[in-house]
Amino acid sequence: MSPSVIDAITRLCHEQPDAPALIGNRYALSYRELAAAIEQTSAQLRAHPARAVALALDNSPLWAVLDLAGWHAGKPVIPLPFFFSAEQIAHSIRDAGIDYIFTDQPEQYRKLLEAAGIETDATFTHELNGQAYSEIRLRNIAAKALPAGTVKVTYTSGTTGQPKGVCLGTDALQLVASSLLDATRGTADDRHVSVLPLSTLLENLAGAYVPLLAGASCHLLPLADVGLSGATGLDVKKMLAALIQGRATTTILTPQLLHALVAAIEAGHPAPQQLRFVAVGGAPVAPRLLQRAEKLGIPVFEGYGLSECASVVALNTEAARRAGSVGKPLAHARVKFAGDGEILVSGATLLGYTGDAPLQPGAFWPTGDIGHLDEQGFLHLTGRKKNIFITSFGRNVSPEWVERELTLHPAIAQAAVFGEARPWNMAVIVPRGATPETFAAVNQAIEEANSVLPDYARVKYWLPARAPFLPQNGQLTANGRLKREAIWQVYQTSIEQLYKEKPDDDLADIPTPGGTE
Repeated sequence: MSPSVIDAITRLCHEQPDAPALIGNRYALSYRELAAAIEQTSAQLRAHPARAVALALDNSPLWAVLDLAGWHAGKPVIPLPFFFSAEQIAHSIRDAGIDYIFTDQPEQYRKLLEAAGIETDATFTHELNGQAYSEIRLRNIAAKALPAGTVKVTYTSGTTGQPKGVCLGTDALQLVASSLLDATRGTADDRHVSVLPLSTLLENLAGAYVPLLAGASCHLLPLADVGLSGATGLDVKKMLAALIQGRATTTILTPQLLHALVAAIEAGHPAPQQLRFVAVGGAPVAPRLLQRAEKLGIPVFEGYGLSECASVVALNTEAARRAGSVGKPLAHARVKFAGDGEILVSGATLLGYTGDAPLQPGAFWPTGDIGHLDEQGFLHLTGRKKNIFITSFGRNVSPEWVERELTLHPAIAQAAVFGEARPWNMAVIVPRGATPETFAAVNQAIEEANSVLPDYARVKYWLPARAPFLPQNGQLTANGRLKREAIWQVYQTSIEQLYKEKPDDDLADIPTPGGTE
């Protein structure tokens, strides 16, 4: 059995009682104080009528204490992200049968609940280490049965539809945390600065549980203090300042945050000097971005995971690193492949979804991602199974594969490839610039990409995007994945007109912007 985070904190309470465990913007908790806070709060939660511990809190030591106390008390913890819409929050509450919410922003959350049509009852205020928080009781929320052994329910926002509640057990969380501790070579000297919300499973597990297993310190500052606002707002100067002032040795970033960090340092802003491990994930990372980070001396390691597998499955590390891969599977993970190349994972998988029947323990989970292991055991991703389209010649094309080749070229900032039931593929491209020279560079970039792609995957024509693909315009998820359906809706008319205008039989032309030949 992998070590328990709670057991590790209890041990460290005696071995290094005065060492800092959790550091916020107003107070810090030593390992002795953290152990005492968990014991006190878990005792209160055991006697509390709440069916689960629903957290709607900004990043802080309080978040971590309530999370760990809920686990210790045997009550499932359900983080509710502030970047969810009112509709998504309402769905999550009803889906998991949440009857109490713990929040440090009661008025804001009451308004959100009102907008979501959720009736509230009494509100009680508590205090922990001088930080106030409230519990809001919800009315008329039916109880829902969770799979036996559920200690965490994490909701995945996805790209469309309602979020799904992923039910995780103690074994899965502990296995992944223990594997990450070994893979990242975490020690008590580490200082992890959280940039991502703790309501995301990756930061919750890798940004809190892993450092605490190591006896390190976690800097849990409000998101505004690290430059984040809403789902997409970023003040990169604040993020850099938080990493520098916290003397961060480790942090976790999405590709967009890494891009902002790299661009700021390239522009002359000071770089964090103590960083030894910057994990990046949540979406594919452009190889050129990793190269730029490496030139600046930023120790970036790309990884791969999903909520259904208790977060991280594979990770590049200091000991085993290969560009273009997402690293080797972690020690706990077993990986195999379906006949169509879909990645199947076992070792630390979900107990089931909320509202569904429990899953078979130990079964391989179909990730929906297509990939392969190379001869050295590194995992490579080629795309999402659901995104694969079939050309009119009957060839399967993973658009992410083609897009990755296109964006390797500096002339192309973003690309979205389409070709379902068509004789050739086209791309909507965000160039770096809008001059005739830029268009010529894009043509050259497509030609170079086509030279390494099989004929059925090559791009014949392209359209310049009207604007970059961004979360703000609904064409990109918060963690950097293309929202293909949204992009299609914007460019559908132009794409269909392009297919009408261009001949189907001339497939050898050098690509040009559609309609500008």
